[in-house]
Amino acid sequence: MAESNPMLSIDALTFLTASQALEQGAAAIRAGETVFDLGGVKAADSSGVALLLAWQRRALDAGHSLTFVNVPDNVQKLAALYGVDTLLPQA
Repeated sequence: MAESNPMLSIDALTFLTASQALEQGAAAIRAGETVFDLGGVKAADSSGVALLLAWQRRALDAGHSLTFVNVPDNVQKLAALYGVDTLLPQA
């Protein structure tokens, strides 16, 4: 497993940043990252849940699984509300 990374410059997982964040995460997955540290995220909405699921799907397609650390509380709560929290492994 790769060491935890700060997901570079991602500070928001929102509708406005989703496209850029998706590509940044996809690049990290292509580079072999398997642990996404979201500790630098200051703003998140339901798009954050969709991004985590999309990153996980891309990693699975590449034969890997992601682990997320420091997931913002509101994203964790939304994932639980939507019933997808078990699809987003956290350390």
